[in-house]
Amino acid sequence: MILEVSNLYKNFETAGGTETVEVLKDLNMSMEAGETVAILGQSGSGKSTLLTLLAGLDSPSSGEILLNEQNMQALNEEELSKFRALNIGIIFQQFHLMSHLTALENVSLPLDLFKDSDSTAKAKEALEQVGLAHRIDHFPHQLSGGECQRVAIARAMVVRPSILLADEPTGNLDNSTGQLISDMIFDLVSKHNMTLLFVTHNEELALRCGRQLRLQGGKFI
Repeated sequence: MILEVSNLYKNFETAGGTETVEVLKDLNMSMEAGETVAILGQSGSGKSTLLTLLAGLDSPSSGEILLNEQNMQALNEEELSKFRALNIGIIFQQFHLMSHLTALENVSLPLDLFKDSDSTAKAKEALEQVGLAHRIDHFPHQLSGGECQRVAIARAMVVRPSILLADEPTGNLDNSTGQLISDMIFDLVSKHNMTLLFVTHNEELALRCGRQLRLQGGKFI
């Protein structure tokens, strides 16, 4: 089992702290290595909140997340940062590229954090796999939205993470570009036998995953 989520809750306090809102309520799920799972749900169902917790970018109010048998809540901030960089690839709806870095530098960034001596070569290979070998020296403002998302895909996959998390990765793209990007994600995941958790409201995209889970009101239904 690569991912185990047990009794997961996430609460937020409203402005002024007068009320507590339960966003996620007693979630339980698990994933095997190499499995592809879609999390479906409308806006406000808790999809992105769940992904943020699984990515180690926020902490649950209670419950447990085990990735590769490591309890993520047991790690301090520095340990979690290293663990996340080595084990989790994330593709957001917003590309979150560093505007002052080239495509090559954006992709090599996760490897540079660990002083990988082959970071440049690995980043070039990752950009080749997403069809951007000719754009490695371009900055994000010189790239189209689809190209920026391809750079983000290459960055997420360059460390060969244990799990790839995709949060509405085609949400900011037109239909034809979105189709290209989703095809690319699923092709690369299949090629490298990666574990994929794909968050979407798109039923057709969700059916490309081996299993679908639906969130509604913070619970799986």
